[in-house]
Amino acid sequence: MTRIVAISGSLRKGSFNTALLRAAAQVAPEGVHVDVATLHGIPLYDGDLEDREGLPKAVRQLKDLVNGADGVIIATPEYNHSFPGVLKNALDWMSRPPTGDVRVFSGKPVALTGASTGPVGTRMAQAALLPTLRALGTIPWFGRLLFVSNAADCFDESGNLIDEKMKSRLAEFIKDFADFTK
Repeated sequence: MTRIVAISGSLRKGSFNTALLRAAAQVAPEGVHVDVATLHGIPLYDGDLEDREGLPKAVRQLKDLVNGADGVIIATPEYNHSFPGVLKNALDWMSRPPTGDVRVFSGKPVALTGASTGPVGTRMAQAALLPTLRALGTIPWFGRLLFVSNAADCFDESGNLIDEKMKSRLAEFIKDFADFTK
């Protein structure tokens, strides 16, 4: 079984990025399990908090998911031509190894995707993430690009992916990334 952790870079309840990852879990091929994770509960990084209390529970839980996964998919919205601060904050927290802990991202295959209500998807946000992924020691996957533009037209009011062409592209994206993680 190939295990993929899919992290949404959005906190919004009706997030198209979270909905995209839920759809990814539904279209994943047999033998591939996709765990959808959010950034809820992760505080702003504070070295004093870390010194006093160690890693917050939400950070430890997300790190454990990533550590046990064969690969990670990050779905990011695009804010002002970049990725959201909450996503950078979570990556910064997760890069903090407690004593004896390995770096969870080192050598980990990572794929990027994202959904946006605009006409060009999340191209700039995904590109902006690359230097951070490089610094974390990930193995970025460039085998297939998936930019979901005009996301409001792709999902229904309940967050279900209704665009059949996009659903097919998403299924190919998940299959190919799962193959890359092996």
